[in-house]
Amino acid sequence: MSSEVFDRIKDLIVTKKGVDAEKVNIDSSFEELGLDSLDAVELVADMEEIFNVNIPNTDLQNFKTIRQAVEGLQKAISL
Repeated sequence: MSSEVFDRIKDLIVTKKGVDAEKVNIDSSFEELGLDSLDAVELVADMEEIFNVNIPNTDLQNFKTIRQAVEGLQKAISL
């Protein structure tokens, strides 16, 4: 698993959504962190921009945890 992708997602969650960094780990769900589905989509959109990739909306709907977002982004990066 790419620690760079995780670190960037964590940084976005902390800086843009105001979540305490200590609460964010790879297995955190967006719901546990107080983020709704729109927040999750916004975070992934930010990551798409950072890594210059495109993730299909059908995949985005399946992202419930940070791990799923990291894996989805890694898959898109490797295409």
